Amino acid sequence: MQNEVRPGKLLNEKGELNQCGYAKKMVLEYDRNDIKAKSYRIKEWDYYLITCNDFAIAMTVDDNSYMGQESASILVFNEGEPWEQTSGVMKFFTNGKVGLPPSSVEGDTSYADKKVKLYFENKPEYRHLTCNYKKFDGKDDLEVDVRLYDIPEESMVIATPYKEDKKAFYYNQKIVGMKAEGYAKFRGKTYTFSEDNNAYGLLDWGRGVWTYDNTWYWGAGATNVDGHTFGFNIGYGFGDTSAASENMLFWDGKAHKIEGVSFNIPQDADGNDDFMSPWTFTSTDGRFEMDFVPVLDRSANVTVGPLGSYQHQVFGKFTGKAILDDGQVVEVKDMLAFAEKVRNKW
Repeated sequence: MQNEVRPGKLLNEKGELNQCGYAKKMVLEYDRNDIKAKSYRIKEWDYYLITCNDFAIAMTVDDNSYMGQESASILVFNEGEPWEQTSGVMKFFTNGKVGLPPSSVEGDTSYADKKVKLYFENKPEYRHLTCNYKKFDGKDDLEVDVRLYDIPEESMVIATPYKEDKKAFYYNQKIVGMKAEGYAKFRGKTYTFSEDNNAYGLLDWGRGVWTYDNTWYWGAGATNVDGHTFGFNIGYGFGDTSAASENMLFWDGKAHKIEGVSFNIPQDADGNDDFMSPWTFTSTDGRFEMDFVPVLDRSANVTVGPLGSYQHQVFGKFTGKAILDDGQVVEVKDMLAFAEKVRNKW
């Protein structure tokens, strides 16, 4: 079942979702003041990822109420052995003070301290992202200045409930396939994003109340196919997704809803996930069938008391086919994108 929600308020007077399901635009109104759950359970973030054929940049501003994690990553795939550097600052008991906007449609997002400055300017025609991070790797600064344009008309929007807690929910938008131009400077080198190297950006916009222990699977990316912008968003794992999944294809700014997608991660001899061996992706409706060859695993294993984050965001090459709503078959070969498995105790 894929339930498409109608415009209205996200939460009712009890702090529960009025509707559960997906949309192609931000039609539900989020207001942090409508939440009736304990305030320390509220989680809000804006995450941008900019990729091209050879490198990528990620930037996050978040406010998880008892903690904020403001971070950046640079990932390089074409300099001999692929490498990445991720750094962040942690602030405790932010409790909404970061001031993330209640909608992705308007409102800028920013964070600044003596070490890092992140600013996401949000205009109807473009998004301008900047980052200045002192001693990003303990020595060298990171500077990022990227503009995202050709904002797609449609995106993946979903309101997901939790069976175990009616006041828990996740309201999420993934904007996939924004064209990107700009640069990142690090360690004396400039990494340039442009149409010439297939540069695209995506936004993961999330607001909600989460339960303590969750594991999710997520994959996304965009590329140029014969002069058209093709992208996808796939994922599952947390909450009650019986009303809708977050699986969508994108073609020139239009969204095409698909059914269930499975992440087939290989395992080693001990039964553990072998993230750097080839994966496959299969779909219940046959509309997303891909092989995936990993290039770089951006992994982290962080524990602070009862809190923990175990992340494997794997970047690599997708090869296979996707089928749009009208039956058109889109074939891709060596498309740079990512797929991840994350478990958070938070």
